Amino acid sequence: MEKLTNYFGQNIKDKRIVVTGGTTGIGKAIADVLVSLGGRVLIFGRDPKDFKNAVADIKKQFPDSEVYGTPADVTKKKDIDKILKIADTELGGIDILINNAALGAPGIAGETYEDYKYVVDTNITGYLAFAQEAASRMKKQKSGHIINIGSMSAESRTGQSTIYVATKSAIRGFSTSLRKELNPLGIKVSLIEPGAVTSDMQTDPKKVQKQKVEKLEMLEAYDIAMSTLFCLSQPKRCDIVTMQIRPHLQII
Repeated sequence: MEKLTNYFGQNIKDKRIVVTGGTTGIGKAIADVLVSLGGRVLIFGRDPKDFKNAVADIKKQFPDSEVYGTPADVTKKKDIDKILKIADTELGGIDILINNAALGAPGIAGETYEDYKYVVDTNITGYLAFAQEAASRMKKQKSGHIINIGSMSAESRTGQSTIYVATKSAIRGFSTSLRKELNPLGIKVSLIEPGAVTSDMQTDPKKVQKQKVEKLEMLEAYDIAMSTLFCLSQPKRCDIVTMQIRPHLQII
C-alpha cells in the first residue's frame, strides 16, 4: 500500500492552481491545503483588504510557498484577463482550476434587477468564463482538473434563497455537461456540493456559526478543502464526479 502522505500530495506538488474567490471562506481553506502540499497557487477576490490578509496569512503559515494573485472581480472581463495574464506569465499555465467565487442571495421578491444580475454574473458567468479559459489551456497539455464548488441548495431548493438556488442548480447542470465535453480531452471535471458551511455568506453571526459547528449543524471551511484534496488526489483512471458533504444534523 502506498503511503497516504504520498497519495494525497501526488497531484498537487508544483501544480499550477487557480482558486477563484480564494481569499476568504472555502476558497482560502482550499488555498491553504494546496499550498501546504507544494502547489503553486493563484488566489483572488474582490476585496483588496481580504486579498492582502489572505496572502500574508499563507506566507506566515508556509514561508516558502508560492502564492500569486491580485484583487479581482469575476464579473469584470478586464479583471478576468488580468488574472489570466498572471496565470500565464507567473504560473506558466493552469493545471487545476477551483471555481469557487460566489455570492449568497435571498428570494427574488425583494431584490432589484441589478442585485440579482450581479449574483448571476458572479455565480454562473464567472464559473463559465474561468472554465472556458482553463480548458483552453488544459487541452493543449491533454490534462487538467476543474472543480466546481456548488451547493446542496441545488437539492434543498428552499424558498428563502430562490436566486442562489437558481445559480447553484445551473452549476450542477453545467458540471455534468462540462465533464462530457472535456473528458475526451483528458480533462477531469468534479462537482462538490457542500451543505451549510461557516463563511461570510452565512447570515448568522460568527458566534452562532461556531455553536452550530459544535452541534454538528454546520461544516468548517476546511472540511470542504479536504474533500477537494480527495478529488484532486485520485489517479488518472479515477474521477470523483460529484461529492456531497453535509453537516451530520443538516437534514436535506
